[in-house]
Amino acid sequence: MEVDLHCHSTASDGALPPSMVVARAHARGVRLLALTDHDTLEGLDEARATADELGLQLVNGIELSCLWGGATIHVLGYGFAQDAPALCAAIAQLHEGRWLRAVEIGKRLESKGMPGALDGARAIQQALGDSGNAPARPHFADFLVQAGYVKDRAEAFRKWLGSGKLGDVKQHWPSLEQTLETLRASGAWISLAHPWQYDFTRTKRRKLVTAFAAGGGHALEVVNGLQPPEQIGSLAILVREFGLQASAGSDFHVPGDWSELGLYRPLPDDLSPLWMRFEHVQQPAII
Repeated sequence: MEVDLHCHSTASDGALPPSMVVARAHARGVRLLALTDHDTLEGLDEARATADELGLQLVNGIELSCLWGGATIHVLGYGFAQDAPALCAAIAQLHEGRWLRAVEIGKRLESKGMPGALDGARAIQQALGDSGNAPARPHFADFLVQAGYVKDRAEAFRKWLGSGKLGDVKQHWPSLEQTLETLRASGAWISLAHPWQYDFTRTKRRKLVTAFAAGGGHALEVVNGLQPPEQIGSLAILVREFGLQASAGSDFHVPGDWSELGLYRPLPDDLSPLWMRFEHVQQPAII
């Protein structure tokens, strides 16, 4: 695909530096890319420098963590100015919250006989490229693998770090309503990330989309990597029902993992792609 509106670098929980993410995307044929690291804009300047060299259009992007219905939800924002006051203030709070969360995850794992998790996760993060942000759950998962507590990342999330498990610390996120307000105030286009990945019933998922649309959201991420076609079909129905736009992306984190830059299933033809808002449009100036 020539467009990818969802990917991550070492600025959050990806495995490649921002410049390498952009170069890899370009090599794979992507011509319009949004770097959407979790709760940070730290990688955008490096990514933009490489994008400008390669002639790739980079859209300012971010994936913000928030709470709705007792669950962590991710919301994608696009096309904002990097110095938007509301977004910068929210990121500062999230930065602090992520460090508090990382400390708590480390304490919880230590209470179960796995000491040194925070330092170990931080060391893994720094080896990839120190971003100054707190280590995320994938870094803790890699520590658990290296320390021999689990055999792989999948087991780490299944036993300790996945939704509802010991390391799933939620209390430091703002609400969905607050996050939507932040992005609206920052002039962003707003998409609900991977709506099918939340462990919801169809009824609860529809309630989430209702709240998202009522709060000013613009699009659903109908296609996230190589998710099953039946999920895409169900999300497309919600897009039509609520009059939303549709987004798509690889959700790339690690080369050779479940996703790859520019690789995802096709968007249904009758949906309005969110990326039409960005093609050949300059980013807002940083004042």
